[in-house]
Amino acid sequence: MNKVAIVVFAEKGSHEGLGRVVNAMEFAKELHEENDEVKLIFDGAGVTFIPELEKDDHDAHPLYEAVKPVIEGACKFCSKAFGVINEVQKTDVKLLADYDDHPSLRTYVADGYQVVTF
Repeated sequence: MNKVAIVVFAEKGSHEGLGRVVNAMEFAKELHEENDEVKLIFDGAGVTFIPELEKDDHDAHPLYEAVKPVIEGACKFCSKAFGVINEVQKTDVKLLADYDDHPSLRTYVADGYQVVTF
């Protein structure tokens, strides 16, 4: 069984960013369907996608719903810095603040996860 932590850094607002978040979610979905251990983390500018993906009319919303079971959370610090903390708090996505108000990627490495970034 694989152990993979997928970190989304892509910012909303461009085709490139949308492509990266969709590819991250597709990878998470594939791993989850194969019963691998997978954690999807939104960090940096990636936190800006959460309010967008929560919208029922967003093209990637069905994929987002499919990967919700593996969403580990979103960076608390970055959610504040990018001005989306209030929107993120209205969702089921947990705010991660393990190390200086950021998710601790070291913890995933120490637990044997491969870290893949998008």
